[in-house]
Amino acid sequence: MTQTPARHYIDGDWVSEGGPLQDSLNPATFDTLGQFYPGSGALTAAAASAARSAFFETAWSQSPRLRAQALFEIADRLEAAKDEIADLVVAENGKIRSEAMGETMGAISETRYYAGLARNIRGTMQETAPGNMSLFNREAAGVAGVIVPWNAPVTLLMRSLAPALAAGCTTVIKPAQQTPLVHARIMEAITSAPSLPKGVVNSVNENGIEVGQAMTVSPDIDVISFTGSSRTGAAIMAAAAPTLKRVGLELGGKAPAIIFDDADLDLAVKELTHGSLAMAGQICVAAARFLVHDKIAAEFEARITNAFQQVRTGPGSDPASDMGSLIDEANRKRVEALLEQAADEGEVLLKGERLGQGAFLTPSLFRIDDLQSSLVQEELFGPLVSVESFADEAEAIHKANATPYGLAASVFSTDGARAMRAARAIRGGTVWINSHLRLFAEGETGGYGKSGLGRLHGPEGLHDFLETKHIYMEAGVIPQTAR
Repeated sequence: MTQTPARHYIDGDWVSEGGPLQDSLNPATFDTLGQFYPGSGALTAAAASAARSAFFETAWSQSPRLRAQALFEIADRLEAAKDEIADLVVAENGKIRSEAMGETMGAISETRYYAGLARNIRGTMQETAPGNMSLFNREAAGVAGVIVPWNAPVTLLMRSLAPALAAGCTTVIKPAQQTPLVHARIMEAITSAPSLPKGVVNSVNENGIEVGQAMTVSPDIDVISFTGSSRTGAAIMAAAAPTLKRVGLELGGKAPAIIFDDADLDLAVKELTHGSLAMAGQICVAAARFLVHDKIAAEFEARITNAFQQVRTGPGSDPASDMGSLIDEANRKRVEALLEQAADEGEVLLKGERLGQGAFLTPSLFRIDDLQSSLVQEELFGPLVSVESFADEAEAIHKANATPYGLAASVFSTDGARAMRAARAIRGGTVWINSHLRLFAEGETGGYGKSGLGRLHGPEGLHDFLETKHIYMEAGVIPQTAR
């Protein structure tokens, strides 16, 4: 698959600058899919300047009906291109096609959801004394920079871009360097929306880390919305400090799944096989730690090991595949090194194997008891899951909360009260009961601790892109007349 090199989009024009061209590879074959123009600090500055001009010189920020109309048009154009986009995700990202299509449809749903919210952003009024009125207006924060990861390049773009546009912000986007062709096709759909004013949406391809750094320090960008690793999120937060820009960060995760002794094991194994291996485990909310009650530990281990062995790893374009490739060879080698560490520190229950020509690695499981191990404490981001045990409810919660992450978790129990107690006690932004990996536009996601700041999805997804303005007026009261 080859196509026109992926370009930047700045102030209403496609820009073919920033050579030499770089290759985009198919992780399932290591073949070259196409090329893209790398960005630069100068192109980033031009995009930010265009977005700032559009914010102050057009009616975009004060026109909720226009914003809603543009977002509905974008959703329609994304839907018209959904098969082409999903095919590009399979080819450039490596995930199976059902995941790629699910991601694309999720992005369309997200866009339509925020199109509806664009016309429902309301302030409040408070009378502090007779005739003294305080109006609290919610208005757009300014220019939003959206930094998109490679693991879900469609959904995680629109999850930030749609609320930014709904709020009235203008935008600069930086796609991941691993998925520029997917992004270019999405940008074609977005920019074909007839109601979208010039300069409201701009995009600059990455070149190493140059573009992301330029966005973070730019005085023309007021908000950064970043999805990615906790380490990079901390670097963005530090770099943004001199300009005091707002940062919204959805970062790493280490999602524990607590399986109590009364759990429906058939259900738990089914949910957690998918919940841990979706996108080859390269998703921040994937189940990363199986915490199992001592009474059922042996049975659960046998069942989950068998389920992992049945997962068919192969090209995302093959309908028979249950799990696709890792994003590249470097990440496969990284996960293999983690598996060797697991053999030294614990017991490997199932060892992943290389398959085929691309960056394929079959699922792995390991048992470990050391809570302080980096295998427990750090995000592994691949098809590699730990199994740990607990004796009672208190120990389960202690272990679930024992890492610096708090993005997501799940609880499996047929006792509703116990499941709710555990869900309330876990320090995590999302806790699923008797399920894992349910994400949708209406439900906020975000994390505690090293998992980030702020929320995306849902009404709270607008908050990072809005400011509250207090307008005070002493209108007085109508004097009483004699009767």
